[in-house]
Amino acid sequence: MSGGLDLALLLGAGVLLVAVGAVRLSTRLGLPSLLVYLLIGMVIGESGLGIRFDDAELTRTLGFCALIMIIAEGGLTARWTTLRPVLGLSATLSTLGVAVSVAVVGAVVHFLLGLDWRLALLYGAVLSSTDAAAVFATLRRLRLPPRLVATLEAESGMNDAPVVLLVVLLSATTTSGHPWWYELLIVSYELSAGALVGLAVGAAGRWLLKHAALPSAGLYPIAAVGLTVLAYAVGAVLHASGFLAVYAAGVVLGNGRLPHRRAILGFADGLAWVAQIGLFVLLGLLVSPGELASAVGPALIVGVVLVLLARPLSVWISALAVRADRGLGWRGQAFLSWAGLRGAVPIVLATIPLSSATPGADGLFNAVFVLVIIFTLVQAGTLAPVARRLGITAPAEAAEVHVEAAPLERMHADLLQIDVAPGSRLAGVHIDELRLPVGASVTLVVRDGAGFVPGPDTRLRTGDSILIVATNDVRDVAERRLRAVSRRGRLARWFGEDGADRT
Repeated sequence: MSGGLDLALLLGAGVLLVAVGAVRLSTRLGLPSLLVYLLIGMVIGESGLGIRFDDAELTRTLGFCALIMIIAEGGLTARWTTLRPVLGLSATLSTLGVAVSVAVVGAVVHFLLGLDWRLALLYGAVLSSTDAAAVFATLRRLRLPPRLVATLEAESGMNDAPVVLLVVLLSATTTSGHPWWYELLIVSYELSAGALVGLAVGAAGRWLLKHAALPSAGLYPIAAVGLTVLAYAVGAVLHASGFLAVYAAGVVLGNGRLPHRRAILGFADGLAWVAQIGLFVLLGLLVSPGELASAVGPALIVGVVLVLLARPLSVWISALAVRADRGLGWRGQAFLSWAGLRGAVPIVLATIPLSSATPGADGLFNAVFVLVIIFTLVQAGTLAPVARRLGITAPAEAAEVHVEAAPLERMHADLLQIDVAPGSRLAGVHIDELRLPVGASVTLVVRDGAGFVPGPDTRLRTGDSILIVATNDVRDVAERRLRAVSRRGRLARWFGEDGADRT
């Protein structure tokens, strides 16, 4: 037994390290790393090293666990100031847009491929969800308008919830006997209750983290991630949408004044990467490469319909529904249509009918797997040139300052740490030019590994780390001032920069 465990650990560590190293290659090529991870899974699978894995039920379970981590990280890093203006459009894309996509793909698949209506609609449902991991990983490397990025990220964080419910309904081998309007009410309840559960858990968790004064900084990230998992569990127990609860809880937590915020986000990011690697490798293991050749034709047909017809139509109708079509313009709508990336989520969703023994599920899984590989290569690899062609790339901005905070309970204050990053306009500013509010003071500057107490005429340099003590009453004002100076320099107020958090 010990030898088997040692071998498993050796293989697991090797796969993990190769996957981590592959991120650099995929970044250079401008492609989501999920393709490399899928390839790793296929290489060590039955057609490569000979590891046989065909447990669709286990894949679905582990896939859902991985999606919880990925969606939680997306929620924790989403900024409410950026999310709020696009919330209506993103929510509409996640509901009405999904319905349009399912209907269009289902109808075309039914008439072109001759599949029965339930299986055809199942194709549409499985493929209607954009993938959070693929969207987050790809868009954050591009210089795009915040509105477009926020719309796509919020959509990918929210649309898993209704799609999972729809796929489960269509995968059932027995009918419930309820009329369509009853099923619609159930779906509406699950989405509404999931959002409320997430908001409640997030609000309670934010208060607890702020007042807990935990003995170790390393406990805060664990607690924050644990709260997002709790949101999923509570939602599931109440028969609500756990995925929507996770995203809502993450947004509420991530937009609070959390202690050790940078550590929390770093921990969540690391867990999300581990979840992505494990999920994609597992999906690569599950597939049988010998069966993929017959799925290429259906995958290409469905993919073309999805990308060139269903997705643009769903974006256009959703934008019209919330009157966002003028704000986006045809260029923004075109980019939203092209940037609706599919990734692990459709493949995970395809394991639901596979584990339920739904007729035609094997062909569906293989077609979805092939479609994801082909169209991820095409779409993700062309996002940057498409954005340039449409003229929607955003100009370069000054580096954003990130504030790390630790509570000083007895003093009713916080210790703030910021780094003067390359590109930040804090470089060259004197301490007295920061004009921090009364109750906030720069107490230490660390430069080249040596710390010193600065004077009013101390000039900040790139690479400096600054420690600031601010009372609870003025912390927000101090943070806004630091962000403003980092963006526009010492004359930030003259330029009208208010330092609102938009990271």
